Amino acid sequence: MNEMYDMSIVTHNFGVMGILGVILVNIVMLLRAQNIRIYAKKMRVFMPIGATMIAVILFTGSVMMAAKHLSFTVENIIMIVFGTLMIFFEITRYKKLKHLDLSEENHLQNYKSAAMRILQFEFFVTLAISVWMFI
Repeated sequence: MNEMYDMSIVTHNFGVMGILGVILVNIVMLLRAQNIRIYAKKMRVFMPIGATMIAVILFTGSVMMAAKHLSFTVENIIMIVFGTLMIFFEITRYKKLKHLDLSEENHLQNYKSAAMRILQFEFFVTLAISVWMFI
């Protein structure tokens, strides 16, 4: 049981590093976007990677909770809430891109500002929780 728990911790840590990397790549892609159609095509390819990384984190977290006999600590509850929020924010960001009104004059800039706020929030909260867990 200890081996499974130790392996889940390592996998969970790699998943967190992976999601930080995915968020950074999303930020870079957003900053470099010049054409909304090209950006949307890239995002349709890249969004499943982000969803997979979120799933890795949630799965390894649930395995660790099962190994600890489902003990709900404050840290576990905060991570569950944050995982749910990340899924919600990613859905929100994708819906904004999917339902973007191309007849607006500054449609790309409006989307960029909204998406950047979401990505920055995800990045800083993920980083803050990671630092908190390592301390």
